[in-house]
Amino acid sequence: MLYRVAPLALIAIALPATAQEQKPEREPLRTRVYIGPQLSPKTPGAKDLSFGPFFEVSRARGDDPFEFEAPDESFGFPVVKAGGVEFGPALGFKGKRKATDIGIPLHEVGFSFEIGGFAQTYLARNIRVRAEARQAVSGHDGLVGELSADYIARDGDKWLVSIGPRVTLADARYHRAWYGITAADSAASGLAQFNPDGGIEGVGLAAGYLRQLNKRIGISAYARYDHLVGDAGRSPYVRSAGSRSQPSVGLALSYTFGGQ
Repeated sequence: MLYRVAPLALIAIALPATAQEQKPEREPLRTRVYIGPQLSPKTPGAKDLSFGPFFEVSRARGDDPFEFEAPDESFGFPVVKAGGVEFGPALGFKGKRKATDIGIPLHEVGFSFEIGGFAQTYLARNIRVRAEARQAVSGHDGLVGELSADYIARDGDKWLVSIGPRVTLADARYHRAWYGITAADSAASGLAQFNPDGGIEGVGLAAGYLRQLNKRIGISAYARYDHLVGDAGRSPYVRSAGSRSQPSVGLALSYTFGGQ
């Protein structure tokens, strides 16, 4: 709309030089978006892998490096910081499970949308620890959580490598949805009935890698391995048709918007 340009230009010319030379109060915002594919178990406990989206968004101001985010953590962002600890929301989801997905006639689990929060802090400059909990409002309807720690090596935004342990926990409702065998399941599949309790679902290790190829374009990759333990690992479904090994890998390209 060219008719708006001329009046604005005249106003700008009329402003004192000192006003035009003033720097903005805040540095310009940069936004980095990662998108690509990932391979992960079709459903918890499944032996087959399926493709899904690997997506992440990060923001930073000016020349400040982007804050570290583990590639396998739930979507969320810090909103409160107190005493060196950051708190924020955490969102997660798990796809639905049908008998055809796992090759055995067990009960269906609907799409699960999980809402919760996290707390994280740095024990040292390169060591971050994080805890999160999410309650499903659909699907499995259970409570799931994760404890994680990451060692981080980086050169600003040029490259970053992270690695650290993972422990996943869940309540009985979650475990019964994914690993339980009801009477109807037993009759249809021939597996023994199984009514698991809550506790540790799995232990694992995750690693991530980021590299900026130029000012705008970058790459990201991650790998994670979890081993089911406790009642999850003892499930007749996991033992007969699933797997205690739960690997995941992802690869993405990034593009950075904004900045100078």
